[in-house]
Amino acid sequence: MSLESFLEKKPLFYNEIDIQRFPKIFERYKSLFQLPKIVHIVGTNAKGSTGRALAHMLFKLGLSVGHYSSPHIMKFNERVWLNGRDSTDEELEKTHNFLVENILSDDLNLLSYFEYTTLLAMKLFCEKCEIVVLEAGLGGEFDATNVFPKILSIITPIGYDHQSFLGSNIKSIALSKLNSVTNHLVIAKQKEDIVYKLAFERIKKIKKNLYFADSFLDENSYDELKKYIVENRFPSFFYDNFSTAISALKVLGFNEDVKFLDGLNLFGRCQKISPKVTIDVGHNPLAAQVIRDCFRDKKVVLVYNSLDDKDFVSVLKILKPILKRVEILRIDSRRALKLSKLEAALEELEIEYEFFSKIDKREEYLVFGSFITIETFLLDYYEK
Repeated sequence: MSLESFLEKKPLFYNEIDIQRFPKIFERYKSLFQLPKIVHIVGTNAKGSTGRALAHMLFKLGLSVGHYSSPHIMKFNERVWLNGRDSTDEELEKTHNFLVENILSDDLNLLSYFEYTTLLAMKLFCEKCEIVVLEAGLGGEFDATNVFPKILSIITPIGYDHQSFLGSNIKSIALSKLNSVTNHLVIAKQKEDIVYKLAFERIKKIKKNLYFADSFLDENSYDELKKYIVENRFPSFFYDNFSTAISALKVLGFNEDVKFLDGLNLFGRCQKISPKVTIDVGHNPLAAQVIRDCFRDKKVVLVYNSLDDKDFVSVLKILKPILKRVEILRIDSRRALKLSKLEAALEELEIEYEFFSKIDKREEYLVFGSFITIETFLLDYYEK
């Protein structure tokens, strides 16, 4: 069975998660994996851009590097990045065939979509990489990516997301993520002070080192980064993401240089795909705050939809000051928010709305809401 057919049979979402399943299965087959060095990246926002920046810089330094992220926008291969490119169909299929031949079918069938793709990516990385940047999917402590030993953890900004699994307050969410840390830690600039407190407690318990990304580098390095971001027209919020990645690079023992970021491509992260259309895969309140700041001097048309488990009301409240109107994009997902709920929220917030049909070249657009929202928009947008 091909990888595509195999994955199509696995659900993308579970109402309950068996936190013991993947560790037990990996333990049975870990002899198949000669693991590379692993940097584990955990948080609520900025995992993808921070992780890709670090992986890109390590590659520019001459290392063989992998980066595992999720979800993808257009094609599964985006999740498994190797030395400056997405993995090929042939590489993934060959690795899938190896796992099918060496792991009992009962165990393969038990694994969730994310668990299996984590296993698949790691096997491919074992064959090709010296070091891997491994992005957690949900939480940290009980995430499938946490079964692998790591040389460094990175904690990106922590906020509200996946409350049904991680808890209803920042403390419980942060603990779930910080409990994954077993070695030295680089922590990004946080909006919630309690995250720093909990990070101190975790590091004290495991007797490792804690590095603060917003103060670890010297002043000249931060000044050069600010200049680089302006000259290369990156969104201003990438300053914190890149400073975290550069701090991690230095903790790993390499000299930092902003020029290592040259050629970095961040698909779907505050990306202008035309002069008046920006796409961003953010989907939670913390992401909304960041994107609002990027557009604070403008009024934009928001092309939007959300999955049902997201705090879409808070997102819309945060974005309201920059909105001219909302254009609802229909998405095909069993997890999609009911349109009646979205319409009711927009009416309650007194935000003008209609349904998206096509781009008006006289308007400026922000497409925001989730990976599937961006994927649907790109397919629709480029067909027109």
